[in-house]
Amino acid sequence: MEFLPLQSLLSIITVILSLSLFICNSQLWRSRSSFANEKRTLPPQPGNAWPLIGHLHLFHGSKQDPIHVIFGNMADDLGPIFLIKLGVHRILVISNWEMAKQCFTTNDKVFSNRPNFLGLEIMGYNYAMFGFGPYGPYWRQMRKITTFELLSNLRLVKLKHVLESELKSSMEDMYRLWLEKKSSSNQVSMEMTKWFADTINLNVIFRMVVGKPHAGSADGWPKALQAFLDLAGTFSVSEALPMLRWLDMGGFVKAMERTAKEIDNFLSEWLEQHKQNRINFNSDDEHSEKDFMDVMLSVLDKEQISSYDVDTIIKATSLTVMAGTNSTTITLSWALSLLLNNRNTLKKEQQELDLHVARGRSVQESDLKKLVYLQAIIKETMRLHPAAPLAPHESMEDCKMGGYHVPAGTRVLINIPKIQRDPSVWPDPLEFRPERFLTTHKDVDVGGQHFELLPFGSGRRVCPGVSFSLQIIQLVLATLLHGFEIETPFDEPVDMTEKPGLVIPRAAPLEVLLKPRLHPCCYSI
Repeated sequence: MEFLPLQSLLSIITVILSLSLFICNSQLWRSRSSFANEKRTLPPQPGNAWPLIGHLHLFHGSKQDPIHVIFGNMADDLGPIFLIKLGVHRILVISNWEMAKQCFTTNDKVFSNRPNFLGLEIMGYNYAMFGFGPYGPYWRQMRKITTFELLSNLRLVKLKHVLESELKSSMEDMYRLWLEKKSSSNQVSMEMTKWFADTINLNVIFRMVVGKPHAGSADGWPKALQAFLDLAGTFSVSEALPMLRWLDMGGFVKAMERTAKEIDNFLSEWLEQHKQNRINFNSDDEHSEKDFMDVMLSVLDKEQISSYDVDTIIKATSLTVMAGTNSTTITLSWALSLLLNNRNTLKKEQQELDLHVARGRSVQESDLKKLVYLQAIIKETMRLHPAAPLAPHESMEDCKMGGYHVPAGTRVLINIPKIQRDPSVWPDPLEFRPERFLTTHKDVDVGGQHFELLPFGSGRRVCPGVSFSLQIIQLVLATLLHGFEIETPFDEPVDMTEKPGLVIPRAAPLEVLLKPRLHPCCYSI
């Protein structure tokens, strides 16, 4: 997550101190009295908290590290479980697999809630995006619908032709670009982060969720979705100090409201198109191709969900899926970056593809189960660069963690990169070594049952789209590596700097040079 500059923080402190001094002092006295009673049993915390803002000042600066790095450094000093205060919020940070296991087993139900975030209130249909909403009946109903209707194995089988056809089209476009713009070295330059985003978010996922939109109806959607992702990952002062929301420092509230309106305009138009299609073309026919909006309309005809109206539920769930797949594009960008910095591993994977697929056809979904080294590459990428580094939870009642008292309402962040780079679990933890998942860690998977590897979370709130995401990542990466020789300009190493945020994408563009490695017929030109 990104924070405001320190200058803004200091001006905020001035505003705060100009508020009613009597009320603030009374609140401070009560909180200090409460803290004194709990001090012996609460987890350790840094000692340099400021009045009212707590430790917020530690996360500001012109050269801010990603927050998971800051938390990791704190864990080195304070241990694997510690507390910080960000304004009015008490936050428990978990930094090793043993404590994570306790969170997701012994205390799984206690920590099944999600914290309230301003961006998801404003832009996420007031928490109707169930993946980010509170634990309760609505979450349970939507989790069931998503797991058994939208992202079931049967549904993915029915939609696999969408993934294959859209990916084939993207590869054809890439080959055509090479034909038109190849250099004297027989290569063409391409920025791969954008290619991954366009291929997955704008082609594959869009078609799976919305279908093929009417001409012009998706213009501006990529920009609106990116604004949603950027704003959702920004930590504004109003998050830490809700009483200052009316000031809207930095203009975040206004920007969120504007983005929410843009997002809703798109989703409302597409939903109306689906409703009209049901009337005109009987799209409830079981033999017709159904996207996620079609499925939701059919399911909610039969389900009674009282928390929100049907339109809101469908729009919020569609947005959840489309925004959630951003982590898929991030993982692919990191995977290719790591391979380009480890050329022997890249060549080894292409040899695996040549062995099991050969060079006379394109990769198919049925090939993936044979590509064990590819699967190891993806696991190792997720270990080193989990797209969502901090898994947010909130305690619904008092509990114990590691022998410490954790009060109800405490926000909990699982520092996934710190856990997945623990040298006591992962020898040479900073090295990219996919072979570890074929030898010492061959039984470790990403489904949430192995607490040393948690890219999708664990427990009740584990991501329901694990299989969906892995299928896309594996097929896209395999198809790309099978279809093209890939190098960096001047054979320079790839910059691996992370961009701070709610998710952790690459900070710099990923410029590569591409050259086809298959017969032209494989690109359908």
